[in-house]
Amino acid sequence: MSTATLARRFELDGETLAWIALVLTTEFLLVVSYLVGLDVQVRDWTLFVVPFVWINVGLWAVVRTTVGATTTRARRIGVVVAGGYFLLLAYFGGLIGPAAGGPVTSFSVELWDIPPGWSPALLYNGAAVTVAVVPYKLIGYLSLAYLVYATVVDASSAVVGGVVGLFSCVSCSFPILAGVATGIVGSGSALAGLATQSGYLLSTAVFVVTVGLLYWRPAIGRHLSN
Repeated sequence: MSTATLARRFELDGETLAWIALVLTTEFLLVVSYLVGLDVQVRDWTLFVVPFVWINVGLWAVVRTTVGATTTRARRIGVVVAGGYFLLLAYFGGLIGPAAGGPVTSFSVELWDIPPGWSPALLYNGAAVTVAVVPYKLIGYLSLAYLVYATVVDASSAVVGGVVGLFSCVSCSFPILAGVATGIVGSGSALAGLATQSGYLLSTAVFVVTVGLLYWRPAIGRHLSN
């Protein structure tokens, strides 16, 4: 396997570049509309950049990842593993958690109080569970789950042997450990600490590294195995 195989995953055609320009322009207009429409004074630009890093990197990897042909059994195993992985990420990342307490069940949608990418956020506090659906995290974790699914399906073909297990196990644990380290657990912590929480920068770095490892895993694994 030559380095040219790895390089192909960087290739961009005209249509891809056009889509990238359209997405970035749309995101820019959303941020400008939010700032101008609400007359927001920006103290930290990372609050506006980080969500779109998650969204763009995650969707980029998903769109450019093709799941190879395999058996129905392998696909079912992949779905179970990826589903379990998503639930772990959702828990340690603060999308779901145990009930915060209190007799009142509440549900709210945050639209204008937080920047694009963080909004629209869905907040639910029930008797047994709390849910805080933040768009950029939901998209990011779903993207990781899909890449894990592709990894499991590819591993079933035994093309790259133990290298697949190394990359999938080690890299997939990064976001979970980051969620524990930054303490973003609970129904509203990711939103309540929006202005002061710096831990999400660590989570973002870990997310990008993890996507990179999972996205380039097939090419890297085959290259190393050869």
